[in-house]
Amino acid sequence: MTSPKARLDWSTPPALVAIGWFATVGAAVWAVLSDDLAGRVLVALAALVVALLALHGTLARPRLTADSNGVTLRRLTSRRQWTWAEVNVRVIRTKRLGRQVSTLELDAEDDLVVLGWLDLGTPPEDVADALRELRT
Repeated sequence: MTSPKARLDWSTPPALVAIGWFATVGAAVWAVLSDDLAGRVLVALAALVVALLALHGTLARPRLTADSNGVTLRRLTSRRQWTWAEVNVRVIRTKRLGRQVSTLELDAEDDLVVLGWLDLGTPPEDVADALRELRT
């Protein structure tokens, strides 16, 4: 008798999300205390962008979950689930700014999702290996 396969999940590292919230607060304080109007607007805009990224990192946890039935992708306000028959998993390597960058692609009939290290908290190659092992 075989034992059931584990459920695995991946998310943005919690420390990175915390840094995002800390940067949001710092930028907001800077924007309020700044004497320069143009600088205040730019810093406030940067604070908003970082806040949205930190919010996504907080609410979309875990970002990717997999078990013997398939994979589930969590977004900011929704979830998407595919069975193993509906999704192809592959690692894409590209050169950016002089270095090799890997991304994990989940290619379903109705969607293409690209996840990087920031989304997963783990190198995409390791996630792809774990997904292939769960799939078999």
